[in-house]
Amino acid sequence: MPSIVKINVLTVPAEQRAVLEQRFASRAGAVESSDGFEWFELLRPVEGTDDYLVYTRWRSEEDFQNWMNGPMKSAHQGGGAGGGERPKPAATGSTVWSFEVVQQTAPKQAG
Repeated sequence: MPSIVKINVLTVPAEQRAVLEQRFASRAGAVESSDGFEWFELLRPVEGTDDYLVYTRWRSEEDFQNWMNGPMKSAHQGGGAGGGERPKPAATGSTVWSFEVVQQTAPKQAG
């Protein structure tokens, strides 16, 4: 069974970029111990777009859904620090793309 990739496309206005990046930095470790998790990258746009890409790779769709319905859902439902109001989202839009890995390669080992 091939791995799956989920890419969350987040539209983030320039003035909210630092907020978004700090929020992701603060969540370090939130997904890494999830069963079936393989990889994460936060990709900052360089030019021509306000869209960040949140790249995650999973062993299976089931593993991704288990994370979405468990740890991710719990992390996004709570209030702010001390149970207060949740902070305003940094992104103004979000779309999720799904892919199956059909080919991959890694650098050749020097030898």
